[in-house]
Amino acid sequence: MTAGPAWRDSADVVVIGTGVAGLAAALAAHRAGRKVVVLNKASHTRGVTATHYAQGGIAVVLPDNDDSVEAHVADTVVAGAGLCDPDAVYSIVADGYRAVAELVGAGARFDEKSAGRWDLTREGGHSRRRIVHAGGDATGAEVQRTLDHAAAALDIRTAHVALRVLHDGSVVTGVLVHNPVGTGIISAPSVILATGGLGHLYAATTNPEGSTADGIALALWAGVPVSDVEFIQFHPTMLFAGNGDGNGSGGRRPLITEAIRGEGAILLDRQGMSVTAGVHPMGDLAPRDVVAGAIDARLKALGDTCVYLDARGINGFETRFPTVTSACRAAGIDPVHQPIPVVPGAHYSCGGVVTDVYGQTELPGLFAAGEVARTGMHGANRLASNSLLEGLVVGGRAGRAAAAHAAAAKPLPAAWPEPIGHTALKRPKLQRAMSRDASVVRNAAGLQRLSDALADAKVRDVMSREDFEDVALTVAARTVVAAALARNESRGCHHRAEFPDQSRDYARSSLVRLVGDECLVQVEALAAVG
Repeated sequence: MTAGPAWRDSADVVVIGTGVAGLAAALAAHRAGRKVVVLNKASHTRGVTATHYAQGGIAVVLPDNDDSVEAHVADTVVAGAGLCDPDAVYSIVADGYRAVAELVGAGARFDEKSAGRWDLTREGGHSRRRIVHAGGDATGAEVQRTLDHAAAALDIRTAHVALRVLHDGSVVTGVLVHNPVGTGIISAPSVILATGGLGHLYAATTNPEGSTADGIALALWAGVPVSDVEFIQFHPTMLFAGNGDGNGSGGRRPLITEAIRGEGAILLDRQGMSVTAGVHPMGDLAPRDVVAGAIDARLKALGDTCVYLDARGINGFETRFPTVTSACRAAGIDPVHQPIPVVPGAHYSCGGVVTDVYGQTELPGLFAAGEVARTGMHGANRLASNSLLEGLVVGGRAGRAAAAHAAAAKPLPAAWPEPIGHTALKRPKLQRAMSRDASVVRNAAGLQRLSDALADAKVRDVMSREDFEDVALTVAARTVVAAALARNESRGCHHRAEFPDQSRDYARSSLVRLVGDECLVQVEALAAVG
């Protein structure tokens, strides 16, 4: 890092991220009359967000049908395995229809069963058909398209990497940013983290290349805690394209949406036997942690590298699921006539930066929304299609709250920060270690081996986006491992081989803070923030 800023700028609200939560937040703050700057670390825009790749849909309770907010809340809380905040879940679910209606007002178009009536589907863990979708299995692309169009008037800056959230010890003062000109400062009283997830901790993931835990690292360096980060959801059905490593090729791989199982597809092993029979009353529509765990167990029992999703009984598959059809055929598989080879893949972080349901963290002026945040919505395991819902609702709320904070705040110029000695493993080495020791099923020996490897990471100068992402991934890996070692049970999407059952002693959320260079873990009931 240089001795001073190469450039300076200012704003009322800085939003870091351009997915559903980031753009919902930026638009809300803009509509409130604030000067908003949106940072996108990619040099281009299309296909860089997890939102763009979301297939299933948005879980939302519609008026005038057989569903209810209470039923949706109950399904969410069951999936969350005792760690959801029921009040937070109710608040977000109850606001869902308003948020979706607002998106439709901005131009979003969802699939209809008949004129004026949305076509609803059902996914794992849901007791009702309540998933609205677009383009069959291209819901995220439609949400992203709509928000991108609405955000055309915003100040969105590509190739801008947020390196630090700046503060004076009591309030946010701005962001340290690297761009092609150099490293500079944007002074701002409100900063919103909407950086998405941490899928690239692993060699194979459904996440786009930018999902590198940036927001987790930025919050920890600012002294803000994260929670429930040990709960990483491995989607049960990611397209398998094997090359002998047990995971197929590295990097982002296509998701095979859960809605296919909702329409009747079944999971089979190579012997043609059901993977989930006898595992859970809901079978292939059990919550994702159950299905992913069942697949992992079957693969280990048979020594296989994948199982198969048989969707050949679904009429009109190509029309209903065009995205999946295209991805399969690109890999040489015809899902209309062949079972689809699938494996669990790193998909969604259920925990994150601790916030309330308005995105406020414990540091005044710092907000977080979307996958990077822990509102209490997901607990130990996210219910399918609750992610776009939460991003829309909490993103909009965070934008309005950040605008209000900025309007009331006394402007403070952000100071050039003292350098931090960051340690980092190279991404391929980190991904191999995390995939081996902190994947679907973990054990103490593997987690300790991983912790030791992370402790041996060398100090790394942050000179580029790649450097920053390696540093952020390493910090996030350390928090995941510390929290996983501290939870001696299996709960939700966290499975410990030597502790296969839930324990009442751990029916509380983990809280991790970075103190000096140490990750300190508490397992406690989290009070409301803000």
